[in-house]
Amino acid sequence: DMAAFRALEAFAQLGTELDPATQKQLDRGKRMVELLKQPQYQPMDVIDQVLSIHAGTRGFLDDLPLARVPEFERELLKHYRDEFPEVRDQLAREKKLTDEIDAKLKEVVKNFKTRFTTASGAKKPAMAKA
Repeated sequence: DMAAFRALEAFAQLGTELDPATQKQLDRGKRMVELLKQPQYQPMDVIDQVLSIHAGTRGFLDDLPLARVPEFERELLKHYRDEFPEVRDQLAREKKLTDEIDAKLKEVVKNFKTRFTTASGAKKPAMAKA
């Protein structure tokens, strides 16, 4: 996905008009780049990386302003640590994203996003696709 994003990003710089599907893919790629950023010498926990990337690839960030992505990620990971440590533990034990874990993660992120966008006064979130 990131390679496709980089290719589209380079193509978009040519100033050509993009169709909505291509623009959506570019927008998601920009959000994924924000999720993947880490401070120097402060590597992110692998479980946190999985949780962040899951939210991004499942479309939960698609309608967030790009500038809000780091805050959303920070708050989402805190939400998992504080409210759903058992989900983190299950993911660490299984070491893979099973259908059961995927469903739990989607539910947690969906509910968190509703609270996040309501608390911040942002527009009501669109439904993310699986």
